[in-house]
Amino acid sequence: MPVDAAHRRGSQTAIPCLLMRGGTSRGPFFDERALPEDVAARDAVLLAALGSPDERQIDGIGGAHPLTSKVGVVAPSARSDVDIEWTFGQVQPAGSSVDVTANCGNMLAAVLPFAVETGMIEPAGDRTTARVLTRNTGMIAEITVQTPRGTDGQRHVEYAGQAHIDGVPGGSAPIEIGFLDTAGSVAGSLLPTGNVRDTVEVPGVGQVEVTLIDNGQPLVVVEGARFGATGYETPAEIDADERLKAEVEALRLVCGHAMGLGDVTGKNYPKMTLVAPPAHDGSVSTRSLIPHVAHQSIGVLAAVTAATACVLEGSVAARVAEGITGTEPTVSVEHPSGEFSVTLGLDPADPQKVVRSALLRTARLLMSGDVLVPSSKFEKERSA
Repeated sequence: MPVDAAHRRGSQTAIPCLLMRGGTSRGPFFDERALPEDVAARDAVLLAALGSPDERQIDGIGGAHPLTSKVGVVAPSARSDVDIEWTFGQVQPAGSSVDVTANCGNMLAAVLPFAVETGMIEPAGDRTTARVLTRNTGMIAEITVQTPRGTDGQRHVEYAGQAHIDGVPGGSAPIEIGFLDTAGSVAGSLLPTGNVRDTVEVPGVGQVEVTLIDNGQPLVVVEGARFGATGYETPAEIDADERLKAEVEALRLVCGHAMGLGDVTGKNYPKMTLVAPPAHDGSVSTRSLIPHVAHQSIGVLAAVTAATACVLEGSVAARVAEGITGTEPTVSVEHPSGEFSVTLGLDPADPQKVVRSALLRTARLLMSGDVLVPSSKFEKERSA
């Protein structure tokens, strides 16, 4: 994909774009070199591409839901320890900004396939591995995709396979993701308050026991029962429960300050995770709010962080979790669409310290071509 391929088409500008599913999320991916360098101009282009602000995103390619209103911007890396870098952008359908402060482990699964598809990374054999830097938080992940030879004799990303992740129909080729040093990705440390469990005072709610944790995603972990919930509600039931959502949001605002994140009213983090004992032979049951809409499953890094909370003795999650043993436990995180298995590596000298996490995702290229935006958006940088 030529990096200078953005071109005028009448009153619009066509920008090379791959629409991709990454895990249980979906969105357009761009080569950074095809976008305006100015951040404000770039964000104006991304918003126009998705069709925000508009709840239906009718004038763009967004999916009218936070899980399908995401963007990936990828670039080669000049660092010796990293192959490619990317910026994750979260757009709320009705919002007018691009949030680049958080991670998205689902969209991360599509970064290496995008890089191979666009020639940014050359396949190295039947399996291609690359180290990917998430610029949002400085997190580095080692990702492996299958790249067999096709009938044309060239190596291509393999998307077909038997790997299944709950929340995505059918099977796909597995994408292996190993996270390196994700603790404190946004909040600065694994346990921002220094405690595995805190009691916070929430206006209109009272005292609430929580675990405030960040192992790739800032999370507030709280028992669903504290809010009169079972912890097994469907996303639709949570979205329809205005009292529950209001109380959870009040807790989120208090915990944002406690985690050193300041006023999080307009931020997409911390995410809220309601936990309960497992219902289907897993380790723990979760219901996530992201942060104002119930997640249909659970985010990758939210699953990693929730799993981490489960292995910390004394945490809110550990109190309801079951069947977790050993120094390399696999934690089965139940969610509304099924379960998500996370394998954790614990420091033998300090079982409270998680040194690595690994998981499996899938991805698929859905559409390749140009996305068109009003040229006034793309050329905002030049007129500034």
